[in-house]
Amino acid sequence: MTGEHSLIRVMAVDDHPILREGIGALIATEPDMQLVGSCSTGREAIQQFRVLRPDVTLMDLQMPEMSGVDAMIAIRGEFADARIIVLTTFAGDVLVRRAVKAGAVGYVLKEGLHKDLLDMIRSVHAGRRTLSPEVSFQLANHIEDDALTPAEVAVLRLIAAGKANKQIADELRVTEFTVKSRVQSILSKLGANDRTQAALIGVKRGIVDLP
Repeated sequence: MTGEHSLIRVMAVDDHPILREGIGALIATEPDMQLVGSCSTGREAIQQFRVLRPDVTLMDLQMPEMSGVDAMIAIRGEFADARIIVLTTFAGDVLVRRAVKAGAVGYVLKEGLHKDLLDMIRSVHAGRRTLSPEVSFQLANHIEDDALTPAEVAVLRLIAAGKANKQIADELRVTEFTVKSRVQSILSKLGANDRTQAALIGVKRGIVDLP
């Protein structure tokens, strides 16, 4: 029988209670794991991590008050050996790179939790970096893409918020011609047919957040 001292201690961080309950039920079936904490915000995750010191933390990226990326940066700033697996709806390559840069060592889609999560927890606990197959495919698929410049990202963010070119120009304090030029570059780099598709691709890939 597995002793308590050898259990993988897991903390789940997500603002959806049903998902946290699902994770708890999944882990409860495993003899080598224990859910020791459950949080709904990034700030709460930081506080609970200090107290619980879990072996593996499951972190949602999009939460109110503080994003999962910011919470990871804060936790890893205090505890460099923290092992964090990202839980997300999106497999966007830019989102993945941002999370990995913040210190994530695992990345799994919420739709694949029952299939991938338990093995990923064990793998990360053993010291390995692990990405779900869907995430690995997205990274490989965009590895040679021409990245948007910060100025283009700023325009795309405002497009996703539903702003017209004149509004974007006024907000960014540039000319409409400059905005139109950046929009054309964005469409070309993202392989989008129009502004709406560009915004959808930007959100899916994690270049911009949901407005």
